[in-house]
Amino acid sequence: MGQVLPDTMTAMGFDEPGGPEVFRAETLPVPQPGEDQVLIRVSHAGVNRPDVIQRQGFYPPPPGASPIPGLEISGEVVALGKGSPEALLGQKVCALVSGGGYAEYCLAHFRHCLPVPAGMALDEAAAIPETLFTVWHNVFERGMAAEGETLLVHGGTSGIGTMAIMLAKAFGLDVIVTCGDDEKCAEARKVGADHAINYKTQDFVEEVERITGGNGVEVVLDMVSGDYVARNMKCLAESGRHVTIAVLGGPKAEINMAVVMSRRLTLTGSTLRPRTDAFKAALADEIARTAWPLFENGDIRPVMDKIFALSDVSAAHARMEAGDHIGKIVLEVG
Repeated sequence: MGQVLPDTMTAMGFDEPGGPEVFRAETLPVPQPGEDQVLIRVSHAGVNRPDVIQRQGFYPPPPGASPIPGLEISGEVVALGKGSPEALLGQKVCALVSGGGYAEYCLAHFRHCLPVPAGMALDEAAAIPETLFTVWHNVFERGMAAEGETLLVHGGTSGIGTMAIMLAKAFGLDVIVTCGDDEKCAEARKVGADHAINYKTQDFVEEVERITGGNGVEVVLDMVSGDYVARNMKCLAESGRHVTIAVLGGPKAEINMAVVMSRRLTLTGSTLRPRTDAFKAALADEIARTAWPLFENGDIRPVMDKIFALSDVSAAHARMEAGDHIGKIVLEVG
């Protein structure tokens, strides 16, 4: 059941991996929702680093996922698959999806949707799911961050970085971030970071030692990997947790396991996109209980960088790759 829908839609895809210019508009059938799915008429779609890596040819979609990029959307539920609650029809939602966001219509599992509060704009709603789910799982579940602890985040002005700052502060943590210039450090402090380190002019290991009085941080959220891992470990307090969510600096790291043992460190990490529907549903349920009220009452709002038209997705990706953005880049679809 649902509204009368068109047979086809516009989506932004590519034939071969490459630079931002490979995107082109294509006409595709409007997808039909299967069991436990909803069809969303997309208002806005968030742009995330995994989209860039997919376009470059290094992050193929998991089996069964749409080949069209886009991992988070906002919009209106316009059709229901078997098993999806009828109350969702016509609702404004934002959703974590495994692909297909760069299109006029997109499928989502109904349990991966969150209701858009009355006071939240749909462009902001689209900027939340991927970073919120990622930060919640990795900082608070895998990283076991707790009130009174200190979190170190690399890339403090990225979408992930700004979300990590805001969530960590809301739950009583101190936050140290690294950024690539003084302007970004200032912006990170505006978002709520207690300390911001310019990693191009300061040694972040020395700065963390100074800031923490030699105690170190309990949790590192690592998006770099590579040679940062050994340096991050020097920043960790005893029984500290190191959580990797991206390998922008390369996937291989040299680790002194004697240090891991003697200081009782935990090294972990995860990727969100390939996880099961059941896992993402459980994560969404926990977020709805614990973190979503902060968005509903306006305590947390995503840091927005720039909104591009869907047809300008190449420019959106170019901006992300340039690294000049502060917060989230979003596509306006409908």
